[in-house]
Amino acid sequence: MVRVSVRLDDLPLRDDLRGLTPYGAPQAPLPVALNVNENTHPVPEAVADDILDSIARALREVNRYPDREFTAVREGFADYLGHGLSAAQIWAANGSNEVLQHLLQAFAGPGRTAFGFAPTYSMYPLLTRATGAAYVSGTRGVDYTLAPEDAAAQVDRAQPDVVFLCAPNNPTGTPLGLDVIEAVYDAAPGIVIVDEAYQEFAPRDSRSALTLLPDRPRLVVSRTMSKAFAFAGARVGYLAADPAVIDALRLVRLPYHLSALTQAAASAALRHAPAMLAMVDEIVAQRDRISATLDALGYRPFESWTNFVLFSGVEDPAATWQGLYDRGVLIRDVGIAHSLRVTAGTAEESTAFLDALASLGPGGSGAH
Repeated sequence: MVRVSVRLDDLPLRDDLRGLTPYGAPQAPLPVALNVNENTHPVPEAVADDILDSIARALREVNRYPDREFTAVREGFADYLGHGLSAAQIWAANGSNEVLQHLLQAFAGPGRTAFGFAPTYSMYPLLTRATGAAYVSGTRGVDYTLAPEDAAAQVDRAQPDVVFLCAPNNPTGTPLGLDVIEAVYDAAPGIVIVDEAYQEFAPRDSRSALTLLPDRPRLVVSRTMSKAFAFAGARVGYLAADPAVIDALRLVRLPYHLSALTQAAASAALRHAPAMLAMVDEIVAQRDRISATLDALGYRPFESWTNFVLFSGVEDPAATWQGLYDRGVLIRDVGIAHSLRVTAGTAEESTAFLDALASLGPGGSGAH
């Protein structure tokens, strides 16, 4: 029996952390879980076998500290990203959240501010405040887009030390033009982070912010292996930036922060990048199928360049969410009025979601 003697408020917690709630999406053992933008496809068997072999080899030397500079991993990411990048321009950590945390520890902190355009990834303000910095929210257009002039004007007024640009945006799926990134960079006095966690799901002919890195030493492009690489459980994120930015991150990272087992798994997965990414086209097809069916059901799906779809026209999001839950389908209420978000899963998972939603009637009204 665990005896609780004090409440959180009774502890000498930092004043700026009081009243905050931790990040957390609902976790439930439902047959169809489409709420956290995972890649629901399993890792291909041949790839999994090679990853297991690589981890087994790393285990033989696990009594020793890992390569502090995770050289092989950085070289692998540089090769994967292309654009003439070298290992000196790459950083990696335990998920893209830790990558972003390192950036905030180095460039934000007490007395400084970070800025993002709401609605956007909910971890940005949490990570910012955890480093002692203040978070400022800007605004988007009615369709969640950003215009270069307006975005730059908002950043110019705020003068933040760090700017977050989620491209494509989570939780809305909205594309972000390179002209917006260029305008924001020119207006910002500090670091500009372009979070490309979902870039692999964008149209093949769309240009990455990686093309903007030359001659922009304050620009950072963050990525993750969690989505397109179906590697969410491995926790590997990375970024590309000027080598001087990489040097700054060395000042704040914990020693040997990337374990030997994580390094081995990431390097093995990168060796199989084509196989790991082969499922992206299928996920995009399911995303577009979900959008088309939602439209036919009378909802309004927003344009998405990600592996999920935000849709409005939901009369009572909490009730509809519960109605889907009761039918074995878990999606996400992201707190946007009359809207819900669903991850594009396998064909079977997508069908289960669409059938369950249709059974609730127009606007999800049958959930009441």
